[in-house]
Order: sequence, then structure tokens, then C-alpha cells
Amino acid sequence: MNTPSQNMLNQLYGTHTHIDEASIVPLLRQYAEPLPELNSPAFGEMFDRFADARVVMIGEASHGTSDFYRTRAAITQRLIEQHGFNIVAVEADWPDAGHVDRYVRGLARSAWTRHIFSRFPTWMWRNTDVRAFTHWLHQYNHQHAPEQRVEFRGLDVYSLRNSIHEVLSYLDRADPQLAHEARRRYGCLTPWQDDPALYGHFVERDGIMPCEHAVVEQLNAMLAEQLAGDIKDDEAFFDATQNARVIQAAEQYYRAIYRGSTASWNLRDRHMFDTLRALLEHRGPQAKAVVWAHNSHIGNAAATEMGWKGQFNIGQLCRNAYGRDVVLIGMSTDRGQVAAADDWDCEMLIKDIRPSRPDSWERKFLDAGVPASLTDWRDPQRKELRRALSKPLLERAIGVIYRPASERSSHYFESVLTEQFDAMVWIEQTQPVTALPLPKSQALEPEDETFPFGI
Repeated sequence: MNTPSQNMLNQLYGTHTHIDEASIVPLLRQYAEPLPELNSPAFGEMFDRFADARVVMIGEASHGTSDFYRTRAAITQRLIEQHGFNIVAVEADWPDAGHVDRYVRGLARSAWTRHIFSRFPTWMWRNTDVRAFTHWLHQYNHQHAPEQRVEFRGLDVYSLRNSIHEVLSYLDRADPQLAHEARRRYGCLTPWQDDPALYGHFVERDGIMPCEHAVVEQLNAMLAEQLAGDIKDDEAFFDATQNARVIQAAEQYYRAIYRGSTASWNLRDRHMFDTLRALLEHRGPQAKAVVWAHNSHIGNAAATEMGWKGQFNIGQLCRNAYGRDVVLIGMSTDRGQVAAADDWDCEMLIKDIRPSRPDSWERKFLDAGVPASLTDWRDPQRKELRRALSKPLLERAIGVIYRPASERSSHYFESVLTEQFDAMVWIEQTQPVTALPLPKSQALEPEDETFPFGI
């Protein structure tokens, strides 16, 4: 008897779900293109095929794998240098990424000495690989006029406290009267800004009045200022307005987490998509963006178990909005080590990654026998490969939490690879990121919820 997910797959993909698994490995072996060394021109040239897209989304199977960060950086450098990509948008908080953005565009002397990316998981963006990329981007931008420099932006929703601080700081400089009104409106959230999950608990479980009206009112007031034409610093206003949008989305998010994982997940990914769209519009007709996020965010959710259960993601929303002008590239591994925690808000550990399950996509790539490869199935001439990858198999997702003892239930989900991604970067054995230390004089910021995978 078919399971509910199998019935849905039959409706979506028809006979593709009855493909002989034996055909998958030979076809992967045939079409997998071995990856040269990251610093070789030949490596970058392999990714020129994606340059016609307006948005290239590059995923990762874990938030704690150095190989994924370094590979993604090398691809991005090529797209920036040779193909005019001018936005790097990452699964990170808008205010923290803003400090990096100012550094890479020559608007600030430094970034990594600041207390940025300080909430759990600190190693996700505060690591040597991200720092190396931003130093490269700073040097690249230094050779170009200010209007041609590449941006580094955050897409995520969690920075309630820091975003309130950024909005008020901007208004104190630009419009003291509006700053006074903003303090009154945001006062509703002030008791909760250091532990916003408690706000959601008391609204959803104990019936206190939500702050939704106040934060919407504040955002509308700022947008009205723009319509009035009184803006003297467009970049500073854009930054403040995006922070106001983060506050609005965060207020909704921390209520949604008490209504279930689907509601909070969808709200978060909708916000990330809206932020990406705002970045493209702000940059103008020549805007081209590279997005860095977990596979579970950038792969088309409609082709995965999460989508069959009602969740969508930024990859699916981009596919719907931009069609073939967006390219979705996944990255995965079989084994090695990863930086991850046992549980939320626990210390970072270096953990061994278990070899992949026999019934997984990872095992198919392993059995194909190409240790590091790019497999691209967009070409119409690769119809046989696309058909082979249209069978549902398990796919592994390691976020910032890794629980090897319960790996099947905690970290695997079904996916139809050919519809989830356009291509896959495979690295058979991988190593963990190296975290950067935080300034010792300041404490960590409170944690936020992205259970179950921390992605």
C-alpha cells in the first residue's frame, strides 16, 4: 500500500517514482564533472554556466562544514569578478551582516573586531572561512567606484533587539520627533527584546495583547517619510527601513513558534524572500545576487517531504517568482567532521559525521565514485539523468545541532532531487569550520529557535 507521501509523489511526478534505482549510480558516474582545486581558474570556469541567472542560490548540507563555505566563496568570487554579481545575501541577521557590509564597501574600518554574529550558533558566520571571504571582498571593492561595490547582506528574522537599536539610532540622527514616537511604539516590545520567545509565549498562551499594531504603525510611518521625499541619505534610510521590517517579522515569528513549526518556518522564509526581493529592487535593474543558505532553505521545498507537509522556503518562492532566472545549487557530503552542538544553546563540538545511509542520495553520489564533483541536470540533453533523479530518496540535513544517535529521524527527509535543485556539488569527505573567538568583554546574546535542525 502506498503511503500518503508516495501518493502525492505519484500525482506530482507520475511514473518517475517507479524508476529502477540501479540506473542512478551509473548515470551519476557518467555526468559527474570532477572539481579542480578551488584556487584554479578551471574551478571557476565550471560555474560560468550559471552566470545568466539573476539569482544563484548556493546551499550547504550543514552549517558547520568548512568545505561548503570555501567552495561557496570560490563560486561567488567567480560570479562577482567575471559576471557582475553585486549582492551576496546570507542566512544571517540583517544588523550583524550590515556591519560586514559597511566594511566590505569601505564605509567602516573593520568588522570582525566588533561583537557581531554573537547569538547561538556563533560559529555559523563568525568563522575563519567567512572572514577570509569578506577580506577578499573588501579588497575587490576597493578597486571599484562606490556605486559598483558588492554588498554583503543578511536575510534572517531574529535580530529583534539589535534591529530596534538600529532604527532608533537612525531616527535620532534623522528625525528626533519620529524617534520619540518610535520609542513609544517599540515600548510594547521593550520588556521582551532580550528574550523574545517569552513574548510569543505570553501572547499565544497567556493572552497578553500583541504588539503587532505598534510595529506596523512604525514601519508605515517610516515609509510615509520616504513618500514625502524628505530622505537625505538613501542608504541609511534603506537600512533602517529593513530593520523596521525585521522587527515586524520578528514580532510575528515569536508568536508563530507557539502555533507550530510550519507557521514559524513559513514566516521566516517568506521574510527572507521579501528581503532578497527588496535588495534586488534597491540595487536596480543590474542587480544580480548570490544567496548563501542551508540546502533546506534554498532547495525547492515543493520537491521535499517538508513541502508535502505544508512548508515552503526561499528557494521555492524564488523559483515561483523568477522561474529559470534563479539557479538552485545544493552541496552535500558522505562523511568527515562537522562543527555542531548536542542541543540548542550548547557549546560547539567537533563531531564525526556518520557515513550516509544506503537509501539516501548521498550514498548514490558516494557509489558513483567521484570524490569531488559538480553534477548539473538542467541541460535538456540530460533527460535520462533527470529521470533517474526523479525518484524520492532520503537526503541528510545537519544544521547547528547534530544527533548521530537519532540521525534517521533527526536529520533525514525525503526529496526528489531533480526538482529540488538544478545541480549538486558533492564533496565526499569534509572538515569542520574554525570558529572565531568573541570579544571577552561582552556576553553572548540570547538564543533563538530554529528547531528541529537549527537551519
